[in-house]
Amino acid sequence: MAANEDSRQSFLGPEIERVCRVVHIAVIGLGGSGSHIAQQLAHVGFQKFLLVDPDTIESSNLNRLVNGTAADLAHRLKKTEIACRTILSVRPAAQVTCLEQKWQAIASELHAQDLIIGCLDSLSARSQLEAVTRRYLIPYIDVGMDVRTIYPEPPRMYGQVAISLPEGPCLRCLGVVTDSALEEESRRYGDAGARPQVVWANGVLASTAVGCAVDLLTGWTRRAFASPLLSYDGNLASIGEDVRVRYLSGGSCPHYPLDQTGPPVFRRVG
Repeated sequence: MAANEDSRQSFLGPEIERVCRVVHIAVIGLGGSGSHIAQQLAHVGFQKFLLVDPDTIESSNLNRLVNGTAADLAHRLKKTEIACRTILSVRPAAQVTCLEQKWQAIASELHAQDLIIGCLDSLSARSQLEAVTRRYLIPYIDVGMDVRTIYPEPPRMYGQVAISLPEGPCLRCLGVVTDSALEEESRRYGDAGARPQVVWANGVLASTAVGCAVDLLTGWTRRAFASPLLSYDGNLASIGEDVRVRYLSGGSCPHYPLDQTGPPVFRRVG
């Protein structure tokens, strides 16, 4: 990074250049939200990326996949390839590793990351990814968005950005993941249709997640992290602390005890 290349973000503190140079960030899921996030992280100045997504761009992605083009569709590019191209167009010296697999197949690769941002469609997959980050004591930022249709009311667009830190509240503590929500998700899948028009909502949530990541890594606001759960109401164009934060009981997370960390160990019985 040139000495004055990013001088306008010096308000983030004297360590910002070093942080951007050394921190390893994984983005899991390079669709609507993940493509926004990869682009914004590159503009901030981050240099080390792990991009994970097994999917190829499809015609239904063109209305929300940032920097995905009709030419990419014709060449059947992977979403990771498109995100990598975007990053390198902004930061040619960036180190980008692309893994075109489901994240569950490369979970052991995640332990070297300093921060993981998850942009997965399935609530159950998001819960599973958080479990891995908790085991390796890696800060995790979870991005979720949905459109709910309850006739005759107008569709409701909503989402959240959750920050899951070791010893802090997890997605279950925050009420994002519940048994009833997991059951409802399977019933309602596809409410938004095959081509949901949500690019602006993805952009809002992605920008919020990147802001949380920068604050987490630099501490530029000079305060403890403000809230572990921010909610977005697309119908009202508002974002703020989720009301569920008020009802946290405090203390350490009961779902992920700190003594259950490190690589899982399996014992042979008998």
